[in-house]
Amino acid sequence: MTPHSIQDSHIVDTHGSLCFNSIQQLDEQLLQRYREKFVVDPSLSRLLVSFQANKTRPVYRWYKYKEAFSASLVEYLFHKYGIASGRILDPFAGSGTALFAASAMGIHADGIELLPIGHEIVTAKRVLDSEFTSEDFDRLRQWAELRVWEPSTTRYPLPELRITQRAYPETTKEAIEKYLGACQHENKRVQTVLRFALLCVLESISYTRKDGQYLRWDHRSGRTQGKKRFDKGPIPSFAEAISEKIREILADTSPPAQTGLFPAEKVPGEIHLHNGSCLHILPTLSDNRYDAIITSPPYCNRYDYTRTYALELALLGTDEQKLARFRQEMLSCTVENRAKDLLSINPRWTSALAAADEQSLLQAVLKYLDEQKALGTLNNNGIPRMVRGYFYEMACVIFECARVLKPHAVLFMVNDNVRYAGAGISVDMILSNIAEKLGFHVENILVLPNGKGNSSQQMGEHGRQVLRKCIYVWRKR
Repeated sequence: MTPHSIQDSHIVDTHGSLCFNSIQQLDEQLLQRYREKFVVDPSLSRLLVSFQANKTRPVYRWYKYKEAFSASLVEYLFHKYGIASGRILDPFAGSGTALFAASAMGIHADGIELLPIGHEIVTAKRVLDSEFTSEDFDRLRQWAELRVWEPSTTRYPLPELRITQRAYPETTKEAIEKYLGACQHENKRVQTVLRFALLCVLESISYTRKDGQYLRWDHRSGRTQGKKRFDKGPIPSFAEAISEKIREILADTSPPAQTGLFPAEKVPGEIHLHNGSCLHILPTLSDNRYDAIITSPPYCNRYDYTRTYALELALLGTDEQKLARFRQEMLSCTVENRAKDLLSINPRWTSALAAADEQSLLQAVLKYLDEQKALGTLNNNGIPRMVRGYFYEMACVIFECARVLKPHAVLFMVNDNVRYAGAGISVDMILSNIAEKLGFHVENILVLPNGKGNSSQQMGEHGRQVLRKCIYVWRKR
């Protein structure tokens, strides 16, 4: 592999900025240092490293968590690096893909997740796998075929947030409320699965579409539109969407086709999901506990999951106060994140913060972004704070990951490089360099054959730049 095939962070100095030149030089130095670590892996298609490969897989296809990696990726990496037993951790568990894929391989799995969506998914899958009775499955079939909720006179008000108001056609909202009301008459197991099925279809029956940093709103919602009129196309009726989802769940789980979610030849591993931010949970975990870590943290790309998943959060009882708390407790990846007092969370993180302080490329990037903010060239003045918070918080996460892993155990991390104000930020090399200071050896940086384009706004102002999408493979020393 030649250096030119991975030089996505080299920058053409169009601003005459000393900071800009410094980024280019420091990036080149790191590139020379890590050039033998970069490995273009033809097996790592964007399909495999994203949710797309889950769309046709039983169980994993139920809920469309667009930021997830696939179960196939977990299997591929575990086979490639010999992870076949023990206990693994995912500090950013999301919808639980890594946990369920590991469990299906007979490996115990712990996860950490802040948003309640992941907990709802894990709970529903666990109930279906180990608690559901044949009578419960029969009852689900009745809901799908007979539309049990339609004659119901009981309506349960659909919880809403300010950012979810007018999200559904009025007839759909009425049907959801009747569905929620009728659910109250079922046992707890059936209620759990019916609520989960509803969670899975909310986006498809709404006027919204998840679009990275925000929800896009169809013009029929009556909400304020952006510059371009958005038409989502045909929106399925509630009855059509929910019946199809329940039938899909039944097809993947009903006996006697299979007696659980996992292959019979493997005894499934235990699954435990911690509720909260990994910055708070990780310090409570034992030293040298895990045989591997596999995760995909939020990228440094301004995506606000509290907005894109607002429909689901509202359904699960998140109010405005909780929403603001979730947004702040998340890893800093959105311009609305305020700076966290990391040493008040854990005074032992002095070495983690020092590792970030000493990372020359990171400091050049931060200086450049501060300079651009002062010049008024940034489209949001929160970008420097967000980028600074992201890397310093990630340094603390890396510190904890090194502590909880067993000696010589491996960590896999899926992440993307990003670009702000024309400056490409080599997240892969910056984090790998920090990891080396905190107890890891960089074994490989696996590169997807096809990189990712930057935002249309960045391309319009600064030209197209292909950004690396990688999987870091670090081994604890």
